Amino acid sequence: MSQFFTIHPTNPQPRLIKQAADLVRNGAVIAYPTDSCYALGCHLGDKDAVARIRQIRGVDDKHHMTMVCRDLSELARYARVDNVQFRLLKNNTPGSYTFILQATKEVPKRLQHPKRCTIGMRIPDHPVALALLEELGEPLLSSTLILPNEEFALNDAEQIRDLLQHQIDLVMDGGAVGLDATTVIDLTKDVPALVRLGKGDVSPFLIEK
Repeated sequence: MSQFFTIHPTNPQPRLIKQAADLVRNGAVIAYPTDSCYALGCHLGDKDAVARIRQIRGVDDKHHMTMVCRDLSELARYARVDNVQFRLLKNNTPGSYTFILQATKEVPKRLQHPKRCTIGMRIPDHPVALALLEELGEPLLSSTLILPNEEFALNDAEQIRDLLQHQIDLVMDGGAVGLDATTVIDLTKDVPALVRLGKGDVSPFLIEK
């Protein structure tokens, strides 16, 4: 049975954020709110927790997991970013985007795309997510909470608890958020490429819908 924390969406309670971070460090899989929808998260180095997220999502190792970071300096430790990419990231983060970038050696091989050596990177714009990242002091490995054969992400914490209470360890209820997942943009080539259209506006990347 998963735990359920009711967290203020703009002023998260430090005590609950600390408890959530401790659970993550000890192998928990959590559901937490972001500026797009709810997401699943776990500790970066926990192989079993990552496998549980892949099982819940119904995806294989070719599906990009996302490293959710506090800021650009943390992101740059895990992804190779040139000057053009950095400007695009600086102008569009935090926000509802996931960027596909070349991974550095700091990213475990098992988390990278098996053929491309890439990783999804994201800087969210949500107080609960950012407070959790600050308390953790490192990125959270994450995946949009879209269940198999479903088109939209889950956005209601109580529904998440009802559906996944025996599969995850904690639901962080930060209130209702959107249904749209992040917009996913591949920045590994000369021209940004749209992988998934979601909440984030693609016009800054000169991509046509």
